[in-house]
Amino acid sequence: MSYDLSPEAEPEERAGEGWYVDTRCTNCDVARQLAPDMIREQDGRAEVFRQPQTEAEQRQLYAAAFACHTRSIHHPAHHLTPDVDPFPLALDDTVHHCGHNSRHTAGANAYLLRRPTGSTMMIDTPRWSAELADRYEALGPVTDVLLTHRDHAAHGRRYADRFGARLWIHEGDLDAAPDADHLIRGTDPVEIGAGVTAYPLPGHTRGSVLYLADGMYCFSGDSFYWSRTTADLEVAASVTWYSITELAASLARTAPRLRFEWVLPGHGDRKRLPAEEMTRRLAHLTARTRTLQPQPIDFTAVRW
Repeated sequence: MSYDLSPEAEPEERAGEGWYVDTRCTNCDVARQLAPDMIREQDGRAEVFRQPQTEAEQRQLYAAAFACHTRSIHHPAHHLTPDVDPFPLALDDTVHHCGHNSRHTAGANAYLLRRPTGSTMMIDTPRWSAELADRYEALGPVTDVLLTHRDHAAHGRRYADRFGARLWIHEGDLDAAPDADHLIRGTDPVEIGAGVTAYPLPGHTRGSVLYLADGMYCFSGDSFYWSRTTADLEVAASVTWYSITELAASLARTAPRLRFEWVLPGHGDRKRLPAEEMTRRLAHLTARTRTLQPQPIDFTAVRW
């Protein structure tokens, strides 16, 4: 097995030793999520500020390198081969991080949700690779590919066809996946399967959806995320393509129905807290979002 990890443009050569991030970095935050004690934000991009000191930290750097959608994380002596690929990476017994984030989804995270029947659901999509599909399917047959919104729809059809799975998207973003098998309509919750419900949440895009599983896991797409900067749930107010006013209304309508411990976004960090604490923080986020006004798109203003 081999991976095509070729970037669109060659990175600059770098003398010396150790892990580093090249200039193609888009500051998507994925590397910092996976190796927060060694990679930080500096001048609008990721930077390795400390080399790994243990095998566990070395594995974190490999994870960051395999997840990076621009293939910007390197080590002169360490090659990215399948034997050191940690993905799919278990977050617990039920959810795995797909890794291998795609430049066609702006580097968004994707996940695998294991079901009690032995099957699996994919939420949003990593970069397309037949070899990766084999890895993901090894966790269990994939029955559904659930798209949270238009920005993360790339590769959905290819993965669904490879798995023989159903592809889901909201009608508001249908033009991003016009060959979807199942449409989520309106703003009412839709049961996807046992223990899994889709909650339409228009705001970030017209067709944004979050998926709630087992009263434990909230796959929030780009509707809200955990910020390490504020140590709280946040909305990306400066990157709202449709309407921040609609997002506020969506949260007001939906938040009281949600109970979960894990927030698992496309962009931004993941976090697990007791359900009561998540409920409290989501209520506060809903109140804060009501006060926000529309603003120009500005990726640099996101508080990672």
